[in-house]
Amino acid sequence: MDQPKRKEFHSGSIRLRSALKSRVSAAESSPLVLDLDGTLLKTDLLVEGIIALVRRNIMMLLPVLLWLMQGRAVLKRKIAERQGLDIATLPFNREIVAFAEAEKAKGRLIVLATAADELLARRIAQHLAFVDRVIASDGRTNLKGDAKAARLAELYPEGFTYAGDSAADLPVWREAAHIVLVGVSSTVRRQAEKIGRPITVFERNSAIRAMIKGLRLHQWTKNLLIFLPLVLGGKAQQSEAWLAAGAAFLTLGLIASATYLVNDLWDLPHDRGHWSKRNRPLASGDLSIPAALAVIVLSLFAGFTLAANLGLPALLAVSTYTAVTLAYSLSLKRVPILDAATLGGLFTLRLVLGIAAVGVAWSPWLLTFSMFLFTSLSFAKRQVEMRGAVRAGKAGRIAGRGYESADEPIVTTFGIAAGVASVVIFILYLSNEAFRNASLAAPLLLWVFPPVLMLWIGRIWILAGRDALNDDPIAFAVKDGPSLLMGTVSGLAFLLAATGLPAGLLT
Repeated sequence: MDQPKRKEFHSGSIRLRSALKSRVSAAESSPLVLDLDGTLLKTDLLVEGIIALVRRNIMMLLPVLLWLMQGRAVLKRKIAERQGLDIATLPFNREIVAFAEAEKAKGRLIVLATAADELLARRIAQHLAFVDRVIASDGRTNLKGDAKAARLAELYPEGFTYAGDSAADLPVWREAAHIVLVGVSSTVRRQAEKIGRPITVFERNSAIRAMIKGLRLHQWTKNLLIFLPLVLGGKAQQSEAWLAAGAAFLTLGLIASATYLVNDLWDLPHDRGHWSKRNRPLASGDLSIPAALAVIVLSLFAGFTLAANLGLPALLAVSTYTAVTLAYSLSLKRVPILDAATLGGLFTLRLVLGIAAVGVAWSPWLLTFSMFLFTSLSFAKRQVEMRGAVRAGKAGRIAGRGYESADEPIVTTFGIAAGVASVVIFILYLSNEAFRNASLAAPLLLWVFPPVLMLWIGRIWILAGRDALNDDPIAFAVKDGPSLLMGTVSGLAFLLAATGLPAGLLT
């Protein structure tokens, strides 16, 4: 299972080798010592191990706290003995791997020196053919900072090159003959430069850019549904209603971004084996798990604070959305059919929040329409995932889902049926409710929506069948020219139906 990964790294080293030759002199013969967490790996094995344990059994949090009270070395050993990380899918720093392979080819000794537990460190060394020796924490000593520096100075008194990534590595760099900085902060870099040793620097992808990507801000476009009850409820000309809807939009955006990160944390093993999701910030290691956890807490706090200011109905809607989203991430996404219906329900809760925030009458027709439309799009998402798995040579059960590739015809049938049903329900909404709504200035304009919706749903499913759709129809729609055109036409029709501009149009 490890062999394909080695080949992949080797091919990467060929591309990078010419650039790396100039970075470290070929004349250097001292050992090249590599840190593991944050250097050779773009993640932290202790945090990964804890997440893996809790994912299997959330009650493992209590033993983790008890082990921590006995010391970090004990905690690392207990975690290493129990977790089941797939070494082959961990986010290795390809540039550092290529660097080490190039130095190994020159006959240089490559040493893995890490504060991670020895059990895990040796598994990684077996996976990487270039590692000659492993020095790691052993359940009694936490090999970090001064302890690592003293150990390496004792083993290699004639000097060594050390590659690290954080302030904890400063004591080691003071003992090294050559310093290699891997994605360090500007502060750590300045401190390392004061040591007065030759320095090689490997930059890292922007953490801010990775965080923005992880928050999936483009998905906030889904929250525009919050404004729909305002328009259809006849409050489009009330500024206070727009302010309330805007606050609800921001509230749900913060909550949704936090739950996206929770979902990505929980799905790390599956995402890393997925043909496209492996490039997500957490799965790829571009976004650290501690940073994601901090943002989750801050976003949830800010979101619920705003929701409380909108009143009890809005707070209940946001709380329900959060609870259902977490249930989906932890369990429901693995139940066929129910997973898509749950996503459809989450979209409908956006309408519910809009109704609660603005204070307009409930519309059963509109909520039912939303449920069917977004369930259809959720099935399209699943169909694309199935096809992607088949293309990646992983036919059979879809990782992290309850479907098998053979379920594609059923998923397609359910999805198209739900999409057509949504058009029919919207027509019934027009006939039974919208045209009787005195608050709408030009309700006949809403007839623009059914044919446009039918065209768009047909486009989504045709593109899905052609493998021309990415795994998120909403993200696709905000970048797709025809979809944007149809959305603009529909949006203008809704706005004119509510306001009657220009005056007298189809009144």
